[in-house]
Amino acid sequence: MLRIPCEERPNWEATADEFGFKFHTLYGEKYWDESAYYQFTLEQIEQGIEAPTEEIHQMCLAVVDAVIQDDDLLERFAIPASQWAFIRKSWQNGDPSLYSRLDFAYDGKGVAKLYENNADTPTSIYETGFWQWVWLENKVDSKALNRTADQFNSVQEKLVNRFKELHALNPERTLHFACCKDTEEDRGTVQYLEDCAIAAGIETKFVYIEDIGIDQDNQFTDIDNLVIQWMFKLYPWEFMFEDEYGEILGKQNIRWIEPPWKAILSNKALLPMLWKLFPNHPNLLPAFFEDELHLVPADMTLVKKPIFSREGANISFTNHLGEPIDGDESLLDSDGPYGSEGYIYQQMHVLPVFQNNHTLIGSWLIDDQAAGISIREDSQAITQDMSRYLPHIIL
Repeated sequence: MLRIPCEERPNWEATADEFGFKFHTLYGEKYWDESAYYQFTLEQIEQGIEAPTEEIHQMCLAVVDAVIQDDDLLERFAIPASQWAFIRKSWQNGDPSLYSRLDFAYDGKGVAKLYENNADTPTSIYETGFWQWVWLENKVDSKALNRTADQFNSVQEKLVNRFKELHALNPERTLHFACCKDTEEDRGTVQYLEDCAIAAGIETKFVYIEDIGIDQDNQFTDIDNLVIQWMFKLYPWEFMFEDEYGEILGKQNIRWIEPPWKAILSNKALLPMLWKLFPNHPNLLPAFFEDELHLVPADMTLVKKPIFSREGANISFTNHLGEPIDGDESLLDSDGPYGSEGYIYQQMHVLPVFQNNHTLIGSWLIDDQAAGISIREDSQAITQDMSRYLPHIIL
């Protein structure tokens, strides 16, 4: 696994704008970064990332099955009791999933270690499935890369095929796509997924979350007062449970993408549950609930994570007692709005550093199949929403 500096494509920003990649630069800072790329061997991809991705995904589903059946565990996951029946029904009905992303620390030599599961509202799917593939084609065509260079990337093909399968289950329903206003990245992500759905033959409509209404029959409606029967929402379940309409969830005839049971997979409480069910698994880091810190070895440094944290928010480093670590400038805490719901603690495992960049690998699943990777890097130890995205190749 190598980080290789390279020349940027001439006028790539204009090409990005043309293809709808409006968020390649955020707040004046480069988000998409093609001044370098990461190079893998096929063995590193197949054995180091792809195989453990599919295995861990199945382990995560086993956790869902265990949590669904246990009120105490649902409470540990900070899920409101009023939503338990809604989530259980979703799992018991076998409500289908579209996609998810597992985040790993991996340096190409050792074993990939799972950081978390982004199973409900993962972003960077457009950059992964489409834009980095365009970069590869351009680089090969210009002879800047060897013509044998490949990429671990079947994301778009698998998305379209998965949408075809979902369409067969919902042949008469319009699929609404939704995200919040004033979020360029979310809007671009949803537009890409909608394009994939259209390619699969699905009739679609877009609606902003803020414009969704409720009619007299407690049905959700779009801005044209059309009742929503099938929805992809880039909006977390934990937010929906707490919103003013949370109490009526489950009273509508809606098929959801992602389904309600994903509220368990996207929850950081998943990590200590994985460690309980699969102790000492090579791809897992020891993880503990707050009342289990007495089980932590005295020499273990921990990462404290809110149960609902996103984009690296509200993460800090502690000793084995959960106490803050002072005096080490390499361990930077991150701000954010989370934490009131409680925390879990995971063994610290520092990201690999390539040319002074901390590198995180996101491994994508479409349904149950590994489909590709995204790479984010940052000068700091915690990957956050402004961390740069870099392309990769297999050679």
